[in-house]
Amino acid sequence: MSIILPVKGINPEFGNDCFIAPNATIVGDVKMGNKCSVWFNAVVRGDVNSITVGDESNIQDGAVIHATYLKAATVIGNRVNIGHNAIVHGCTVKDNVLIGMGAIVMDHAVVNEFCIIAAGSVVLENTICESGYIYAGTPAKKIKPITEEQRALLNKLPDNYIMYSDWFR
Repeated sequence: MSIILPVKGINPEFGNDCFIAPNATIVGDVKMGNKCSVWFNAVVRGDVNSITVGDESNIQDGAVIHATYLKAATVIGNRVNIGHNAIVHGCTVKDNVLIGMGAIVMDHAVVNEFCIIAAGSVVLENTICESGYIYAGTPAKKIKPITEEQRALLNKLPDNYIMYSDWFR
C-alpha cells in the first residue's frame, strides 16, 4: 500500500483520477492536480516545504521530489514528465517539460516551458533554462533548440502515462 502521511497536521491533496503506485511515498504539504501519476518507489516529500504538481504530470519510478526548509518550495507545472530516478529539489518546472532519467534539478532553478533536461544532467542552483531548448551535461548547459519531433514527444508523453495508469486500475 502507498505511504501517504500527514506532516505537522498537513495531508497531501490529490486531484481527480490520480494513480499512486502501491509503494510510492507521498507525505506532507503536497498538492497534486488531476490525472497525475506517481510511480513505483517514487518519493514526494513535502515535509520541509510545499510541493505543488499541476495536472497530467507524472513522477516516474524512483524519482525524488523534495524542497529546502524555509528557503525553496517545489513547483511542477502541467504535463510534466519526471524521468526514472530523477531528483527535483526546491525548484520550478514549468509546463510541458521532460526531466530525463537520473537528472537533477537543484534549488531555485527554473526550467521553462517545452524544455528537455537530458538524462543524467545536473541543473545547478539558480539556473534559468530557456524555453524550447535541450539542456545537457554536468553542469547542464543549453545545447540546441528542441525539434518539432521532440515538441510532439513532450505533448504525447503525459497522455502515455495517463494510459499506463489506467492499466493498473
